[in-house]
Amino acid sequence: MSGYGNHRVGDLRPSQILFTFGVGASIDLPNLAVMVMGVDQWPAVHCREINEARLLAAVQEQLGGQVRRLLEPPRPDKEPKSPLDPDAGIGMPVRMFPRWLRCPQCQLMAPLESGLFELKPNPYRPDQTRWVHTSCPKNPGRSRQTAVPVRFLVACRNGHLDDFPWVEFVHGGPTSCRSVLRMMQFGVSDSVADVVIKCETCDQSRRMIDAFDPQRDNPLMPLCDCYHPHLENTRSTGSCVDQDNQPLRMEAILLGASNSWFPINLSALAVPVTGVSQLAQLVEDHWLLFEQVTSPTILAAFRGTPALQAVLQPFEDFDDAAIWQQVQAKRDAQPADDDDHEDLKTPEWRAFVAADPKQNTDDFRLQQIQVPQGYDPYFEQVVLLHRLREARALVGFTRIQAAGEFGEEWRVPAERRAPLGNGTLTWVPAAEVRGEGVFIRFREDALATWLARPDVRALEQTFLEAHRRWRAARNIAPPSDAFPGMRFVLLHSFAHVLMRQLALECGYTSASVRERIYAADAQDDAGPMAGVLIYTAASDSEGTLGGLVAQGEPQILAYHLDQALKQAELCTSDPLCADHHPFEHGTTLHGAACHACTFSPETSCERGNKYLDRRVLVQTLNTGVTPFFG
Repeated sequence: MSGYGNHRVGDLRPSQILFTFGVGASIDLPNLAVMVMGVDQWPAVHCREINEARLLAAVQEQLGGQVRRLLEPPRPDKEPKSPLDPDAGIGMPVRMFPRWLRCPQCQLMAPLESGLFELKPNPYRPDQTRWVHTSCPKNPGRSRQTAVPVRFLVACRNGHLDDFPWVEFVHGGPTSCRSVLRMMQFGVSDSVADVVIKCETCDQSRRMIDAFDPQRDNPLMPLCDCYHPHLENTRSTGSCVDQDNQPLRMEAILLGASNSWFPINLSALAVPVTGVSQLAQLVEDHWLLFEQVTSPTILAAFRGTPALQAVLQPFEDFDDAAIWQQVQAKRDAQPADDDDHEDLKTPEWRAFVAADPKQNTDDFRLQQIQVPQGYDPYFEQVVLLHRLREARALVGFTRIQAAGEFGEEWRVPAERRAPLGNGTLTWVPAAEVRGEGVFIRFREDALATWLARPDVRALEQTFLEAHRRWRAARNIAPPSDAFPGMRFVLLHSFAHVLMRQLALECGYTSASVRERIYAADAQDDAGPMAGVLIYTAASDSEGTLGGLVAQGEPQILAYHLDQALKQAELCTSDPLCADHHPFEHGTTLHGAACHACTFSPETSCERGNKYLDRRVLVQTLNTGVTPFFG
């Protein structure tokens, strides 16, 4: 999507393309609704490559070894000089979707293929491009009426999407009626209960509320024919099936609804490789450049190129022979067969625990400081990250069910994950952001003692039962799989209360402060993990202003910890919040937690505000469990 000057239409930040408006997502433009097309139709030549080997390995684990690159969304190399400049058209390709339009004046509904609507492009003002109803009876002799997209679609749980079956819906099934449909609205609420679709040809009508039958197998909805509008593929002659091999029916959804598109993202911090030399780390950080070096002659040419002198300035202390030898070693290195590339957090945990300033790079600069006074019994280590770089990659998306409902996003089954493009993908969309953060490591002995308490074990069984019911209600098998445990509940709840407190003081908005939870029982070589990283990151300078790191100094952090825990003791929704049970009054995945005390924006939380309970932190009105911070 592109535009020009002060009238840029569809201008998105790279992070929005990964979290909100990625491949297969619908975007509302001033007069149109469009869908982002698959990456096989993107102009990859205008995409900048991102260097992050760990993230690329994790993507390959998900999508296959043919994926060789992580690319940012396309953008022109220079600012277009005019709206007719070819560079003004460089961007993500989109198509009109849904294909059905409605005239707001006469309420006529018809597909684009009917010929009743005419496109009125405006190359100088792209924001004024629109479809018009050419023969609206309510506007005879006047300017043509702008048509708007219909606001109802159908989707299935395997990621397929299609136009709403208007003709079949009104007539209760296939029909030979040459339908002329109108959308009639009664009342002032504009809810589905007030919307009626009427066929003027045969006088049949049906209320839209019938399409939103709470029963999943609604007979008025068609069987899914495996259509992906972002791929423009042909419809299957068969039908889509669920995990029990039963045909899936489509479900009615609203255009632009939050459940119409959920991204599946993988993210990794750029941490230094442990146990390597300074030269090896520099080659790793600049591998996108050195990957093109196939001989010492090319290396010498690069060293003599004025445009690359600033990039190669860190290599001034090394001669060409040493650099060439390290490039060959990097190219010949083979990953170990037992490497778990999906485990992106263990290498980060090791870098935080080591806290070696000698390993600092331009993208990773840390400083270990003293644990705040009074918190020695609970915390083992506090590390300030003055600089960090996070790379994120989009590997697919889901509809109706969020990827987080399956646990970690890499756990989404292949049949539930919609593809990013036709054919075999050789690259995926990605983005990188830079920022700062504070890492807090919990004492393992204190945590193990707390986890062994009978009341804590009882609460863990309660969360496990809620976890089972949640997955069973959504047909996610096996129900007990991917349960994070009470270690995660404690760390997650702590991260949320601390994020809320820090956002009040650090100068960043609450939606800009994020968490990264390191929670794992004893592993083969890494040992148990128990820590949280509170950080902020942005594609511009906002993520490196120092406001968050400044709050991590021992005395200041002690104040924030005191305030965060004190605020968690009482919620404005108490006693309802403190007495909330995960599944006694409806299945949820949180205990004493709500929007007034613990919940955070979706951009901040790893698990969609699930597995939270402030009772594990401090004493609340409900004394059902001994808090960790006694």
